[in-house]
Amino acid sequence: MIVVEIDFTSDEAIYLQLRNQIVMGIATARIAEGEALPSVRQMADLIGVNMHTVNKAYTILKQEGILKPDRRRGTIVAAAGDRAQAIEVIRDDLRPVLAEARCRNLTREDVRALVDEVFREYEC
Repeated sequence: MIVVEIDFTSDEAIYLQLRNQIVMGIATARIAEGEALPSVRQMADLIGVNMHTVNKAYTILKQEGILKPDRRRGTIVAAAGDRAQAIEVIRDDLRPVLAEARCRNLTREDVRALVDEVFREYEC
């Protein structure tokens, strides 16, 4: 059973919270590769949101290659995709984070230490 915790008081959009919770679930092995996710309707009922919100999160994850449709099982966690594509996506995601780090006077060493700290959270 997938456990998703949505913070309805957060400024972060609910579909992004759901997207991030699924990604973190996969990274921590709480959600396994090949595992079927609840249907859009089931997930919406489970977390108490509109089906369109869940559909938006699932669509983004499919576009990112993290989820894929399966005719028999619904939406499943995809196998690790193209490494080069993954590097490009992560590079694009890092740009604003690293720009903010520079604006806050963090050094390269500070950022490396933070990356190591957070990466350890996802080691299985």
